[in-house]
Amino acid sequence: MKVTVCVKRVPSTAARIRIGADGRSIDEAGVEFVLNPYDEYAVEEALRICEKAATTPPSESTVLSFGPDAVTKELRNCLAMGVHAALHVPAPAGDAASRDPLATAQMIAAAIRGAAGGPPDLILFGRQAVDDDGALVGLMVATLLGLPAVPDVTKLTLGTGAVTVEREVEGAVETYEVPLPCVVTAHKGLNDPRLPNMKGIMAAKKKTITTVAATAAAPASTIESLELPPERKGGRIVGEGAAAVPELLRLLRQEANAL
Repeated sequence: MKVTVCVKRVPSTAARIRIGADGRSIDEAGVEFVLNPYDEYAVEEALRICEKAATTPPSESTVLSFGPDAVTKELRNCLAMGVHAALHVPAPAGDAASRDPLATAQMIAAAIRGAAGGPPDLILFGRQAVDDDGALVGLMVATLLGLPAVPDVTKLTLGTGAVTVEREVEGAVETYEVPLPCVVTAHKGLNDPRLPNMKGIMAAKKKTITTVAATAAAPASTIESLELPPERKGGRIVGEGAAAVPELLRLLRQEANAL
């Protein structure tokens, strides 16, 4: 059983974001970057699958990331969690190309096709990256590889030649049986990701992160500009008690357009 997890390096959700001098990217000075939180669920699920699967040869998990050289920090963190191997697909020069979802998916799909040892049985993604919230790349990769895909999975059970997955929809839970190989994107609730222990951290330092060359794909879209959302206006007190209700309702209707 071979499982490949595709992960992304993203700014921490607690970081204070500033727009860069070019107006098209963020200023990375002082920004902490981390493994995309949704990808942590995908990595943990790969580890659990490989721990449970009784196969010969033994199951193998691989983590793959398309991004700058700095992403090796996140890849090594995955190795410390227990992943067997790590692949780095270097991002081409130019910020716009590395941010385009389709170009990213094409690069990842090409790297998976050309991976040593043949294609994996299961490809996992986080449901979305928290920096752009696109939720596009995983399903695009599935389409490019001609594989079935199920997004936003909250439960996964490995069977013989297939996986059974559940995903929550409004007021219900959908269940699918999907033949392998396939693509699954992980949602919150799938599992509780583990933290690397000291043994894993030390072992990860000795492991090699393999660079995988892939022909740069032309971006189908580019970022023209970035801007921060407008600052929220301060609140104001319109009165106290029941006497303030008419004025409050007027403001909600006429100024806030909330009613």
